[in-house]
Amino acid sequence: MKFKTLILICLLFFCFFIGNSATAGQLSERVAEFPNWESKPILSEAEGDLIYPKWMAGEWQVTSTLVEMVAPLAPEIVTPGFESNRQYLNQPLTFKVRFYPQKNKLVNVNFPFPQTLNVLNNSGKNNNKIVGDRAFNGLNIAKAVLGDEAVLEVKVDPKNPNKQITFLDNNNQLLSTVTLRGSETPSFDQFVSTEIFQQIFQAETSIYLNEVETTTAYTAKFNEKQPKKVDEITANQITAIYLSPQDPDYFKAENQPVSLYRYQLKLLPIKT
Repeated sequence: MKFKTLILICLLFFCFFIGNSATAGQLSERVAEFPNWESKPILSEAEGDLIYPKWMAGEWQVTSTLVEMVAPLAPEIVTPGFESNRQYLNQPLTFKVRFYPQKNKLVNVNFPFPQTLNVLNNSGKNNNKIVGDRAFNGLNIAKAVLGDEAVLEVKVDPKNPNKQITFLDNNNQLLSTVTLRGSETPSFDQFVSTEIFQQIFQAETSIYLNEVETTTAYTAKFNEKQPKKVDEITANQITAIYLSPQDPDYFKAENQPVSLYRYQLKLLPIKT
């Protein structure tokens, strides 16, 4: 698997993490300041799953178009595959994603005698929270980028939604672990989210590590006659690639992104 393939997978994985609040307005300002990113945003430790606005519930047909790419530290530092990724500029990709109410979970109840009972948590606190179908979305996105034959499966850790593995052809694997995240709701029709995750790409003869930030600003367009119905969602999505401490150029980068990619997204509801 070539490094340029790895970079493409990095770029298009959506943010599916819990909505911990970052500094008010920080993420919105970060989107507006692109491409002048000189450091990482201030985020919270990743816990649980991302909670999306209720208007994102359902299944969507996504069109994602790479519209801008920047290498801030070039020519001294450029990530593998950056130049070859120029062929994807202004070339739209389409795939399906879906979001649904968070499922009730089985919890352990310990009694004063040697017995443990799994009971369904029906507290109702989580039932209305909207989350992404990580395995479904990750598989569809990867296949849209790499082709059906190149992607075998996407698995999410059942105990931790922040960990997932993409199984690729030729015995290659991509392990992604969300470490930091944040979100904002500037208005009822807007939602901004950010995650930073560690990636390990394992091939038969090599291992490649890096750190990726994805910041996405969503805007919903509501139907004029049916105020609760969303006709479409548009988004400005930016992916930043950072070097891992194992990279020989890590200290030269000084915590700055070495590659930046900006996408325009359009989500149209799929009628079921």
